[in-house]
Amino acid sequence: MLMSTESTTTRAPIAAGKQTEVAVLAAGCFWGVEEILRKIPGVIDTDVGYTGGWLENPTYHDTHDSKSGHAESIRVTFDPAILSFEILLEQWFFRLHDPTTLNRQGNDAGSQYRSAIFYTSPEQRHIAERVKQRVEKSGKWKKAITTEIAAASTWYSAEKNHQDYLQRNPGGYTCHWMRD
Repeated sequence: MLMSTESTTTRAPIAAGKQTEVAVLAAGCFWGVEEILRKIPGVIDTDVGYTGGWLENPTYHDTHDSKSGHAESIRVTFDPAILSFEILLEQWFFRLHDPTTLNRQGNDAGSQYRSAIFYTSPEQRHIAERVKQRVEKSGKWKKAITTEIAAASTWYSAEKNHQDYLQRNPGGYTCHWMRD
């Protein structure tokens, strides 16, 4: 998986030799997704950006106007000894947004707001498929899950003003909350 060189501030120090894992998720506007996921024990860093499209070096404007094919996404670096990919998906990802709405979350509509899991390894793909199937069978959602499961592609970090947006703008727009 290719990553841009721009990075964001690390939330917690990474001990020498410590293993980390990366999850790439899309669940609507990335501001609210980041605000929830950054608080989870085991999350080391979050970076909002764009992936899953065809346009190289997209901007927010390109993505927001559906010109790029990219989804607003979040790249989560986490400690798998504290937080497993499976738990991240089942207890957090599939609860913080409505995975049954195709290309939409709240008032935000368009393919850039799609629900997607961009796996970074064959193991992540299998876990994502298994968790999605479990969530579908649980009966929690009355409609079919529309979450796309696709291989991670080139990652483009969003502009600096979008990083940690709700931290810098308390009370700013979000349509994300933990659904029970």
